[in-house]
Amino acid sequence: MTDVVGWLDEYAWGAFVILRVFVVGALLTVVFGLIGAAARLSGGLPSRLASAYVTFFRGTPELLVLLLFYFGSAVTLTAIAKLIDPSARFVDIPPFWAGSLALALIAGAYATESFRGAFLGVERGQIDAAQSLGLNAWQVFLLVRFPQAWRIALPAFGNHMISLVKDTALISVIGLNEIMFTAKMATSVTDKPFTMFAVVAVIYLAFTTVLTKGFRRLEMRASRHLAR
Repeated sequence: MTDVVGWLDEYAWGAFVILRVFVVGALLTVVFGLIGAAARLSGGLPSRLASAYVTFFRGTPELLVLLLFYFGSAVTLTAIAKLIDPSARFVDIPPFWAGSLALALIAGAYATESFRGAFLGVERGQIDAAQSLGLNAWQVFLLVRFPQAWRIALPAFGNHMISLVKDTALISVIGLNEIMFTAKMATSVTDKPFTMFAVVAVIYLAFTTVLTKGFRRLEMRASRHLAR
Protein backbone atom coordinates (compact mmCIF):
# COMPACT_ATOMS: atom_id res chain seq x y z
CA MET A 1 0.00 0.00 0.00
CA THR A 2 2.87 2.38 0.73
CA ASP A 3 4.09 1.87 -2.83
CA VAL A 4 0.74 3.00 -4.19
CA VAL A 5 0.65 6.07 -1.95
CA GLY A 6 3.93 7.23 -3.42
CA TRP A 7 2.37 7.25 -6.89
CA LEU A 8 -1.01 8.79 -6.05
CA ASP A 9 -0.17 12.16 -7.60
CA GLU A 10 0.84 10.51 -10.87
CA TYR A 11 -2.31 8.38 -10.88
CA ALA A 12 -4.47 11.45 -10.18
CA TRP A 13 -2.88 13.29 -13.10
CA GLY A 14 -3.29 10.25 -15.35
CA ALA A 15 -6.96 9.98 -14.39
CA PHE A 16 -7.42 13.67 -15.23
CA VAL A 17 -5.85 13.08 -18.64
CA ILE A 18 -8.24 10.18 -19.22
CA LEU A 19 -11.17 12.41 -18.26
CA ARG A 20 -10.05 15.07 -20.74
CA VAL A 21 -9.67 12.52 -23.53
CA PHE A 22 -13.11 11.14 -22.74
CA VAL A 23 -14.82 14.55 -22.76
CA VAL A 24 -13.25 15.53 -26.09
CA GLY A 25 -13.93 12.08 -27.54
CA ALA A 26 -17.56 12.09 -26.37
CA LEU A 27 -18.27 15.48 -27.94
CA LEU A 28 -16.67 14.44 -31.22
CA THR A 29 -18.52 11.11 -31.11
CA VAL A 30 -21.85 12.95 -31.08
CA VAL A 31 -20.72 15.11 -34.01
CA PHE A 32 -19.42 12.20 -36.08
CA GLY A 33 -22.44 10.07 -35.19
CA LEU A 34 -24.99 12.70 -36.19
CA ILE A 35 -23.17 13.54 -39.42
CA GLY A 36 -22.83 9.85 -40.25
CA ALA A 37 -26.48 9.13 -39.47
CA ALA A 38 -27.63 12.08 -41.58
CA ALA A 39 -25.47 10.87 -44.47
CA ARG A 40 -26.74 7.30 -44.13
CA LEU A 41 -30.34 8.52 -44.23
CA SER A 42 -29.80 10.90 -47.15
CA GLY A 43 -29.04 8.22 -49.74
CA GLY A 44 -26.75 8.49 -52.76
CA LEU A 45 -23.03 9.18 -52.47
CA PRO A 46 -23.13 10.53 -48.87
CA SER A 47 -24.80 7.30 -47.75
CA ARG A 48 -22.15 5.17 -49.48
CA LEU A 49 -19.33 7.19 -47.94
CA ALA A 50 -20.90 6.94 -44.48
CA SER A 51 -21.36 3.20 -44.96
CA ALA A 52 -17.67 2.84 -45.87
CA TYR A 53 -16.73 4.86 -42.78
CA VAL A 54 -18.86 2.65 -40.54
CA THR A 55 -17.58 -0.55 -42.11
CA PHE A 56 -13.92 0.42 -41.76
CA PHE A 57 -13.98 1.67 -38.18
CA ARG A 58 -16.28 -1.06 -36.89
CA GLY A 59 -14.29 -3.79 -38.61
CA THR A 60 -10.77 -2.70 -37.64
CA PRO A 61 -9.22 -3.26 -34.19
CA GLU A 62 -9.17 -0.12 -32.05
CA LEU A 63 -5.44 -0.37 -31.37
CA LEU A 64 -4.68 -0.66 -35.07
CA VAL A 65 -6.86 2.38 -35.87
CA LEU A 66 -5.08 4.37 -33.17
CA LEU A 67 -1.64 3.51 -34.55
CA LEU A 68 -2.66 4.09 -38.17
CA PHE A 69 -4.18 7.46 -37.31
CA TYR A 70 -1.24 8.62 -35.22
CA PHE A 71 1.54 7.58 -37.60
CA GLY A 72 -0.49 8.16 -40.76
CA SER A 73 -1.33 11.72 -39.76
CA ALA A 74 2.34 12.37 -39.01
CA VAL A 75 3.40 11.11 -42.44
CA THR A 76 0.68 13.15 -44.16
CA LEU A 77 1.42 16.37 -42.27
CA THR A 78 5.15 15.97 -42.87
CA ALA A 79 4.61 15.47 -46.61
CA ILE A 80 2.38 18.58 -46.77
CA ALA A 81 4.92 20.61 -44.80
CA LYS A 82 7.73 19.55 -47.14
CA LEU A 83 5.67 20.61 -50.15
CA ILE A 84 5.34 24.06 -48.61
CA ASP A 85 8.87 24.21 -47.23
CA PRO A 86 11.39 21.56 -48.42
CA SER A 87 13.50 22.19 -45.31
CA ALA A 88 10.60 21.32 -42.97
CA ARG A 89 11.20 18.51 -40.49
CA PHE A 90 8.97 15.85 -39.01
CA VAL A 91 5.46 17.10 -38.10
CA ASP A 92 2.97 15.19 -36.01
CA ILE A 93 -0.23 15.60 -34.00
CA PRO A 94 0.15 15.64 -30.20
CA PRO A 95 -0.78 12.23 -28.72
CA PHE A 96 -3.70 13.76 -26.81
CA TRP A 97 -5.45 15.01 -29.93
CA ALA A 98 -4.47 12.04 -32.09
CA GLY A 99 -5.84 9.63 -29.49
CA SER A 100 -9.01 11.63 -28.88
CA LEU A 101 -9.78 11.92 -32.59
CA ALA A 102 -9.03 8.26 -33.31
CA LEU A 103 -11.22 7.01 -30.46
CA ALA A 104 -13.99 9.42 -31.43
CA LEU A 105 -13.93 8.15 -35.02
CA ILE A 106 -14.30 4.59 -33.74
CA ALA A 107 -17.11 5.42 -31.32
CA GLY A 108 -18.71 7.67 -33.94
CA ALA A 109 -18.97 4.75 -36.35
CA TYR A 110 -21.01 2.81 -33.80
CA ALA A 111 -23.01 5.92 -32.87
CA THR A 112 -23.83 6.45 -36.55
CA GLU A 113 -25.83 3.25 -36.69
CA SER A 114 -27.42 3.85 -33.28
CA PHE A 115 -28.54 7.35 -34.28
CA ARG A 116 -29.75 6.17 -37.67
CA GLY A 117 -31.87 3.47 -36.06
CA ALA A 118 -33.19 5.98 -33.53
CA PHE A 119 -34.27 8.43 -36.22
CA LEU A 120 -35.97 5.63 -38.13
CA GLY A 121 -37.72 4.67 -34.90
CA VAL A 122 -39.69 7.93 -34.78
CA GLU A 123 -43.21 7.30 -36.07
CA ARG A 124 -43.82 8.72 -39.52
CA GLY A 125 -47.28 9.90 -38.47
CA GLN A 126 -45.82 12.36 -35.98
CA ILE A 127 -43.57 13.86 -38.65
CA ASP A 128 -46.53 14.20 -41.05
CA ALA A 129 -48.59 15.81 -38.30
CA ALA A 130 -45.84 18.32 -37.57
CA GLN A 131 -45.53 19.19 -41.25
CA SER A 132 -49.30 19.62 -41.54
CA LEU A 133 -49.09 22.22 -38.74
CA GLY A 134 -46.73 24.28 -40.89
CA LEU A 135 -43.40 23.37 -39.29
CA ASN A 136 -40.44 23.52 -41.64
CA ALA A 137 -37.86 20.74 -41.95
CA TRP A 138 -35.54 22.22 -39.31
CA GLN A 139 -38.39 22.71 -36.82
CA VAL A 140 -39.59 19.17 -37.41
CA PHE A 141 -36.10 17.86 -36.72
CA LEU A 142 -35.50 20.03 -33.65
CA LEU A 143 -38.94 19.73 -32.03
CA VAL A 144 -40.18 16.31 -33.11
CA ARG A 145 -37.53 13.96 -34.45
CA PHE A 146 -34.50 14.79 -32.32
CA PRO A 147 -36.13 14.62 -28.84
CA GLN A 148 -37.72 11.25 -29.59
CA ALA A 149 -34.69 9.83 -31.40
CA TRP A 150 -32.44 10.84 -28.50
CA ARG A 151 -34.60 8.87 -26.08
CA ILE A 152 -34.43 5.81 -28.33
CA ALA A 153 -30.67 6.14 -28.82
CA LEU A 154 -29.77 6.71 -25.15
CA PRO A 155 -29.23 3.05 -24.10
CA ALA A 156 -26.96 2.29 -27.05
CA PHE A 157 -25.19 5.63 -26.74
CA GLY A 158 -24.50 4.94 -23.07
CA ASN A 159 -22.83 1.67 -24.05
CA HIS A 160 -20.72 3.52 -26.63
CA MET A 161 -19.58 5.99 -23.96
CA ILE A 162 -18.59 3.18 -21.60
CA SER A 163 -16.61 1.56 -24.42
CA LEU A 164 -15.01 4.92 -25.18
CA VAL A 165 -13.77 5.44 -21.63
CA LYS A 166 -12.32 1.92 -21.56
CA ASP A 167 -10.64 2.39 -24.94
CA THR A 168 -8.70 5.35 -23.52
CA ALA A 169 -6.40 2.72 -21.97
CA LEU A 170 -4.96 2.20 -25.46
CA ILE A 171 -3.57 5.72 -25.81
CA SER A 172 -0.51 4.92 -23.73
CA VAL A 173 0.96 3.13 -26.77
CA ILE A 174 1.40 6.47 -28.56
CA GLY A 175 3.12 8.11 -25.60
CA LEU A 176 0.33 9.86 -23.71
CA ASN A 177 1.08 10.06 -19.99
CA GLU A 178 -2.15 8.60 -18.57
CA ILE A 179 -2.89 5.96 -15.94
CA MET A 180 -1.75 2.94 -17.97
CA PHE A 181 1.51 4.73 -18.68
CA THR A 182 1.78 5.59 -14.98
CA ALA A 183 1.17 1.95 -13.99
CA LYS A 184 3.96 0.79 -16.31
CA MET A 185 6.35 3.34 -14.86
CA ALA A 186 5.37 2.42 -11.30
CA THR A 187 5.81 -1.27 -12.06
CA SER A 188 9.34 -0.69 -13.35
CA VAL A 189 10.22 1.02 -10.06
CA THR A 190 8.33 -1.08 -7.49
CA ASP A 191 8.33 -4.42 -9.31
CA LYS A 192 4.68 -4.90 -8.27
CA PRO A 193 2.68 -5.10 -11.50
CA PHE A 194 -0.46 -6.60 -9.97
CA THR A 195 -0.80 -3.82 -7.38
CA MET A 196 -0.12 -1.00 -9.80
CA PHE A 197 -2.48 -2.25 -12.51
CA ALA A 198 -5.12 -3.02 -9.86
CA VAL A 199 -5.17 0.70 -9.11
CA VAL A 200 -5.85 1.33 -12.81
CA ALA A 201 -8.71 -1.17 -12.68
CA VAL A 202 -10.26 0.63 -9.71
CA ILE A 203 -10.04 4.00 -11.47
CA TYR A 204 -11.67 2.68 -14.64
CA LEU A 205 -14.33 0.90 -12.60
CA ALA A 206 -15.12 4.20 -10.88
CA PHE A 207 -15.44 5.98 -14.25
CA THR A 208 -17.69 3.31 -15.78
CA THR A 209 -19.85 3.08 -12.64
CA VAL A 210 -20.52 6.82 -12.68
CA LEU A 211 -21.32 6.67 -16.41
CA THR A 212 -23.65 3.70 -15.98
CA LYS A 213 -25.59 5.35 -13.18
CA GLY A 214 -25.69 8.67 -15.02
CA PHE A 215 -27.08 7.19 -18.23
CA ARG A 216 -29.56 5.11 -16.26
CA ARG A 217 -30.94 8.28 -14.71
CA LEU A 218 -31.05 9.96 -18.12
CA GLU A 219 -32.97 7.01 -19.57
CA MET A 220 -35.48 7.12 -16.71
CA ARG A 221 -35.96 10.86 -17.14
CA ALA A 222 -36.30 10.62 -20.92
CA SER A 223 -38.91 7.84 -20.58
CA ARG A 224 -40.83 9.23 -17.60
CA HIS A 225 -43.85 10.08 -19.77
CA LEU A 226 -44.06 6.43 -20.88
CA ALA A 227 -44.18 5.24 -17.26
CA ARG A 228 -47.31 7.26 -16.71
